Amino acid sequence: MNVLLITFSFPPAGGVGVLRALSLAKYLPENDIRVDVLTARNAPAVGKDASLLQQVPASVTVHRSWTLDLPFWLRKAVKKGVSGGGAKAGSTAGATAKKNGGSPLKRLIGNLLLPDPQVGWLPFAFPAARRIIRERKIDIVLITVPPFSSVRLATRLRKVFPSLPIVVDFRDEWLTTTIDLVSFNNNDRARMVAHKAEAEAVRDATAVVAVTEAARNELRGRYPGVPAEKFRCIPNGYDGPVPTAAADPGSAAPGSSEQRTTLTYIGTVYGSTDPGTFIQAVQGLPEQVRSRLRIRFIGHIETPAYRAALMSLGDTIELKGFVPQAEALRAIQDTTYLLLITHDRINVAAKLYDYLGGGKPILGAVHRDGDVRRLLEETGAGWWADIDDVEAIRRVLIEAVERQGRLGEAFQPDLESIASYHRRPLAQRYAALLRETARQRP
Repeated sequence: MNVLLITFSFPPAGGVGVLRALSLAKYLPENDIRVDVLTARNAPAVGKDASLLQQVPASVTVHRSWTLDLPFWLRKAVKKGVSGGGAKAGSTAGATAKKNGGSPLKRLIGNLLLPDPQVGWLPFAFPAARRIIRERKIDIVLITVPPFSSVRLATRLRKVFPSLPIVVDFRDEWLTTTIDLVSFNNNDRARMVAHKAEAEAVRDATAVVAVTEAARNELRGRYPGVPAEKFRCIPNGYDGPVPTAAADPGSAAPGSSEQRTTLTYIGTVYGSTDPGTFIQAVQGLPEQVRSRLRIRFIGHIETPAYRAALMSLGDTIELKGFVPQAEALRAIQDTTYLLLITHDRINVAAKLYDYLGGGKPILGAVHRDGDVRRLLEETGAGWWADIDDVEAIRRVLIEAVERQGRLGEAFQPDLESIASYHRRPLAQRYAALLRETARQRP
């Protein structure tokens, strides 16, 4: 089978956004699938990670086309100007965008960049995809989003190739949770354009894949007239060795009550990972607890407001910025707990799966009704508190410090459940889905 994987971001671009596409390119060839990748040559990214390219098999052909998208830092500046400012610590996801888009000039800029700023890739990606499909005798196309503007490729390709199987892969739920984060305009027009693009993609795709059951249910609920079996779920995962035992908790020698407890957060800090309530919980800790706590944030911080709020924790906090994936994974082994913060009920941050693979206990400030909480309980991978309950977060932190000396005994994850989230078996599931879908020619 010949698969064309269309993904806006791909190594050497870094960040968790490239890892799902990378894992498919890495493991699908093991399942007798030839993979061609179409990606943007100059896609903006939080950083570069050339080492990720070493994971791409030699059998995979990578095609790169240009995009009109702005560099990462400039896009953030333009979005701030158009939407009216940055986020404020303690706010919820999407609360920073202004409803009417500001001045007429700002609205014009925002409306040109709908459904998201990466729409400038489509004039280059579409003819490239059309050529690759013909020249490489592609059997099925897999389009992974975000950026959500790429869903338009499903509709454009369907017009040219009426019988070509097309899979649209949503790494995040769009219209319920993410649109305010990715759109330059937060208004009725932006939502209308986004809903139309998604509805047409759902109509024209042969299969639609979500990464959580909650996200699949959201999609099914929006399109009740579409057969339920069209919507599938294959979660994200982790790479590297499968844990065979809980990792050494580190940082704590048995009986060493004065040893500092290290919490490490890895990934971008943005709207749905707003650290406001977590910061309040740390600020209210008893001094004898806080003095033993060391908190590291590794990754890009979206706004100066978030950075200033984190820095208000003084000596308790360390901000390391973006690092290559290999260095971030090493940091997992050099911590007592892995820190997870999310307001999102539907989406599961990709870093959670890397946390699972690292084998270290997780402390989560999460949505009480979300898939993240369900996953933590299913795997026994750590402890959680309601992201909106400052006192509950504080209790979890106090218990974590007190538990440190007996952590090896207290932390007993379900290793079989965790092993099911390795990217290799997940790619096998995806390969089976692609073969099934290829037989369902429209």
